[in-house]
Amino acid sequence: MKIGVIGLGLIGGSIFKNLKEQGFDVIGISKSQSGENITSDWNDLKSCNVVFVCTPMNKCLAALDKLEEILPAETVVTDVCSLKNFVCKKARSYKFIPSHPMAGTEKKGFENSFPEMFSGAIWVLTPVFGDDGMDILTDLITKMGAQTLVTTPDRHDEAAALISHMPMIIAQALFLAASDNELALKMASSGFRDMTRLALSNEEMALDMFNMNSQNIETAILKLYKSVGELTHGDYKNMICSIKEQREKMF
Repeated sequence: MKIGVIGLGLIGGSIFKNLKEQGFDVIGISKSQSGENITSDWNDLKSCNVVFVCTPMNKCLAALDKLEEILPAETVVTDVCSLKNFVCKKARSYKFIPSHPMAGTEKKGFENSFPEMFSGAIWVLTPVFGDDGMDILTDLITKMGAQTLVTTPDRHDEAAALISHMPMIIAQALFLAASDNELALKMASSGFRDMTRLALSNEEMALDMFNMNSQNIETAILKLYKSVGELTHGDYKNMICSIKEQREKMF
């Protein structure tokens, strides 16, 4: 099996390194990276059985369009965007299965990618165009150490706002709120560091999330505001005990 990876940033680089380490025939498409099995010529993807599109979200649709001029109908293609609605508007000439690996760090770039990125991670699939090729893609994802979860684009984007996009904005807002208090910044330790880690997110990705999922993010922030009210005006001790119990079960 031959596999193509377009875009060798944090996620694409990790996919490339993982599958290459496992002995797959992998080719990476990149303008900025060079090395063994890495090229800038998209025509080299013609013989691939599976292609992962790992470009920034604002460049993904153009990449998917370009692949229609290159790939045969039997090729399985997936993207890794953290939003799914916008890539699910148009059927493709190849076997397109939108997806989103729930993995990453606050860092960016090929130099920060690593093969173990997806170990134990959830990898969401939204197969709105049919399940042809799902078995091949699912097998590759499983081999990379992740577990697949199937849902709809709408439900994915709503959930992503709650557990990924809103936390990023809250982390940025928290740092902004404390940034003009010199004493607070001097006192800041592990709690503040961990709470604001997502403020270091890739700025291009953060801007795409904010612009393309703003309605879901706004709804999530209003839900957070409501939860703060419930905590401060309710049975705080019992509520935080319940929260701790649920979180311990999750992680």
